[in-house]
Amino acid sequence: IGEGFRTWNKLKAFDDHVGEHNSYHNRAKNSSDLLLKQARGIEAALFRQSDQAKRDYRIRLVASLDCIRWLVVNGLSFRGHDESATSSNRGNFLQLLDFHALGREDVQRVIGRNAPKNLQLTSPKIQRDLIHAMACETTKKIIVDIGNNVFCILVDETRDISMKEQMAIVLRYVNSDGCVMERFLCTSHVRNTKALTLKKEIEAMLLKHGLSMSMIRGQGYDGASNMKGEINGLKTLILAQNSSAYTFNALLINFN
Repeated sequence: IGEGFRTWNKLKAFDDHVGEHNSYHNRAKNSSDLLLKQARGIEAALFRQSDQAKRDYRIRLVASLDCIRWLVVNGLSFRGHDESATSSNRGNFLQLLDFHALGREDVQRVIGRNAPKNLQLTSPKIQRDLIHAMACETTKKIIVDIGNNVFCILVDETRDISMKEQMAIVLRYVNSDGCVMERFLCTSHVRNTKALTLKKEIEAMLLKHGLSMSMIRGQGYDGASNMKGEINGLKTLILAQNSSAYTFNALLINFN
């Protein structure tokens, strides 16, 4: 209402003023009610956890992360064929988690049957989420270690068990202590193994992690023609864009 409201004696005018359920009036009224009843809102209920519940959650999370880290470092599988409570072998992750809790009352108190059924942090989806989070943090550490220095790329591609082409990228660089480091960056699915497709994917992966093609000082590949071809190979395409991206046999010289 911009010019006042006078027709209070007409009942239909009230309905027009209130409007439908999503009208400005109703939305303003709902916002006012929520403001006056903040203690009963959903957000308040979510954060109304006791300090003990928060500590239990952290212990449970750290225990799961410790087991996942050990399995990932050793390249072992997570899942078991039968993960039920009566199974003699519930899979590496669940078995390791039980073993991890032996002799540790603080962990035993918050996992397995003692944990809330909706917050056990052991489901396959939670396992994948934690693995992905650990991979992201590890990649961040690698990028920080490289800093603004130059680096080299080692690239290879192969088909996985589902017959999809996968390209792996490894970075080689000298860290702040003067040591030559080789760190796995990522794998990426590629539509085909043409040199131009591989180059675009490498450029996209480097850009995603805040790295530039202009900082490449060396390239390392196998002997396939799509990689080291002198005319249209991946090596040649990258050299055309960055003349300092020498082939792998000149790698150590270029670092000096």
